[in-house]
Amino acid sequence: MRIKVAALLLSLAMGAAAQQYDVVISRGRVMDPETKLDAIRDVGIRGGKIAAVSEAPLSGKAVVDAQGMVVTAGFIDLHQHGQTPENYAFKARDGVTTALEMEVGVSPVDAWYAQREGKSLINFGATVGHIPVRIAVMHDTGTFLPRDRAVNTVATPEQMDEILSLLRSGLDEGALGIGLGIAYVPGATRDEIFRVFQLAASRRLPVYVHLRSSGPVEPGGIAALQEAMADAAGSGASLHVVHITSTELRQTPVALDMIHGAHQHGLDFTTEAYPYTAGMTDISSAIFSEGWQQRNGGITYKDLQWAATGERLTAETFAKYRKQGGMVAIHCIPEEVVKEAMADPKVMIASDGILSHGKGHPRAAGTYARVLGKYVREEHVLSLMDALRKMSLMPAQLLNMPNKGRLQAGADADITVFDPSRVIDKATFEKPAQYSEGIPYVMVNGVWVVKNSEIQGGVYPGRGLRYAH
Repeated sequence: MRIKVAALLLSLAMGAAAQQYDVVISRGRVMDPETKLDAIRDVGIRGGKIAAVSEAPLSGKAVVDAQGMVVTAGFIDLHQHGQTPENYAFKARDGVTTALEMEVGVSPVDAWYAQREGKSLINFGATVGHIPVRIAVMHDTGTFLPRDRAVNTVATPEQMDEILSLLRSGLDEGALGIGLGIAYVPGATRDEIFRVFQLAASRRLPVYVHLRSSGPVEPGGIAALQEAMADAAGSGASLHVVHITSTELRQTPVALDMIHGAHQHGLDFTTEAYPYTAGMTDISSAIFSEGWQQRNGGITYKDLQWAATGERLTAETFAKYRKQGGMVAIHCIPEEVVKEAMADPKVMIASDGILSHGKGHPRAAGTYARVLGKYVREEHVLSLMDALRKMSLMPAQLLNMPNKGRLQAGADADITVFDPSRVIDKATFEKPAQYSEGIPYVMVNGVWVVKNSEIQGGVYPGRGLRYAH
C-alpha cells in the first residue's frame, strides 16, 4: 500500500513538473504565513493565478531564478492615500501589490473606481468615506480633507439623513466598508458617529477609524479609543483603528491591551501601525487647531517638518503655512512605541502613505522594506514570518478575500520576491521619493510590474477590489 501511495505522489509531482506554466519562479524560499510553509519550492503561474507550488522543478514559458530570495504573497496596504500612478510605482517597488484608501475613503465610489480601471499598476480599492460625504453635504471648500464648513458644523437632521444616504449609496456600489476620520470633523456629534457605525453593522462591513483625538491629555487618545470601541460594541460593527501609534503615542501599550482584550471577548477589533517616528497630515486641518502641541505629546514648532522643503517650522512659518495648507510631518512618536507595535503579532502593517510630485512622507515609498530591513533583519524586533503575516495574510483576512495574501495554489498571482539580506528602505524625510532596494520582482495578477528592480512600462494589471454583495 505504501509503495502505491508513494508511486501516486511521485506521479502527481511528475505531472505537475511536466505541465507548461506561463511563468515559473524557480528555487526560491517560499513563505506562506497561513500554512507556515517555509521551504525551497518552484511556483507555477497560469492565467493570473498560482497554479502550483512544487518541490519538484517546474517548466514554464518564462522562468525567473529566485535562488537566495524569499517568494511570498504581495503586500496589502490598507492605508494608502496616494492613489495615482506616481504612488503606485513607489508601492510596487516596496513590494505592495494592493493599495487601499480605507481611512478617508472616497465618494462617489463608482466614479473613483472608473478612473483607475485598466490604468493601474497594482490593485486598488476604497471605503466610502464619511469625510468626502460630509464635505459634499456641507459644501466645504476642501478636497481631500475639509477646510471650513464640514469641520466644526453640527449636522442638522436633514444633513444627517443626507450623509447616511450617500454612505449607503457608496456601500451599494461595492465600497469595502466605511472610512471615518473623526479627528478631521470635530463637529460630528457622538450621535452622528454612532449612526455611521450602525450603518456599517447593518451591512456587515468594517469601519476604518481615525480616532476623535490623540495624545495623553484628557479627553485624549484613550478616551477617543473608548468612544470608537463603545460605538462598535453597541452597534455590532467591526472596528479597525488606523495608525494606533500616532494617535496613542506613549499610551499605545494600554490601547493595544484594550483592543486585544476586546478581541478576546468576541469583538471584532483590529489595528495597524507604520514603522516611523513621525506622522503627517495637512497643516490646515483640524489636527492643528488650538492645543495641538499638548495633543501630540507636548511637541512644539521645531517638531514639525514642512514636506515641500524639508524645513523645520517656527511660530512664524507655522502661521504662514497653516493659512495656505499643505503636508507637514509631525515628529512625535517614540521609537520604543514603534518597536512595540512592530513586535505585536496582532498589529498589521499599513503605510498611511501619500506622495505628490515627489514630496511627502517616506512611508509612502519605504514602509514594507523598512520593516523587513530595519525591524526584522537588523534589530530582530519580529520574525520574518510574523512580518509577512502582518503585511499580507492579516489584511486579506480583514478584507475577507481568500484569494489574496496567500502563496498557495488557487490564490491570485500577486507575488513579491525579495532578498532578505539586502531589502531596505531608502526614502527619507528630506528625500522621500526614493525606491526601496532588494525587491527585484513584483507580480500583480500574473503580470510582472517590477522586473530586475525596474518598473515595467505599459502594463496595467491592477484591478479594483470591491465588496461582493
